[in-house]
Amino acid sequence: MTTMLDRREAVKALALLPIAFRWDLSVSQLERAAQVFRDAESLPPIYAPKFFTAGEWKTVRMLADYIIPRDERSGSATDAKVPEYMDFLLSDKDASESSKIAMRGGLAWLDFQCIERFGTSFVRSAESQRKQVLDDIAWPAKARPEMSQGVAFFNRFRDLTASGFFSSEMGWKDVRYVGNTFNPIWTGCPPEAMAKLGVTMDVMKTRIAPE
Repeated sequence: MTTMLDRREAVKALALLPIAFRWDLSVSQLERAAQVFRDAESLPPIYAPKFFTAGEWKTVRMLADYIIPRDERSGSATDAKVPEYMDFLLSDKDASESSKIAMRGGLAWLDFQCIERFGTSFVRSAESQRKQVLDDIAWPAKARPEMSQGVAFFNRFRDLTASGFFSSEMGWKDVRYVGNTFNPIWTGCPPEAMAKLGVTMDVMKTRIAPE
């Protein structure tokens, strides 16, 4: 386990701050989770969750993949082992009871909604039925007042899914992060980028020239 943050880790820690506040987590918890998360990428595919029950685990994996599905650019949230990341955070010794209750309560809310509407759990509902429930909570500005608990849970879950995915190697590659890479030749700002900004290299040189 690393003991010091390099530049990429420091940027990542700053990016995780909003998620930490929303889930009542510390940045140190998120950093430990990210390290275990990176280690987990080389583990066998079978994982035994420490926090989630078997039923919750199925829901978490399905919901995470609705948020970040597999596409032509990268794998899905479960491919990046985001559920394992969440499980570590919530089973960590420093995890707060409020964050555990928020997660369990939200997953139970999903099941309750599906049982009330369709007579079965979220995982066992049809694809169209699950999307119907998610459409009701994924857009806060359009959500009905009675959906407020589901909206709050989904917002938090979506944030946690994103923090987990973009803490993984797959996530960094997805955004085409190229930091911490030696570049022996700098040819300047690409012409298309300069054109978009409406400036020329001569203008840039004038702005940065010492007085």
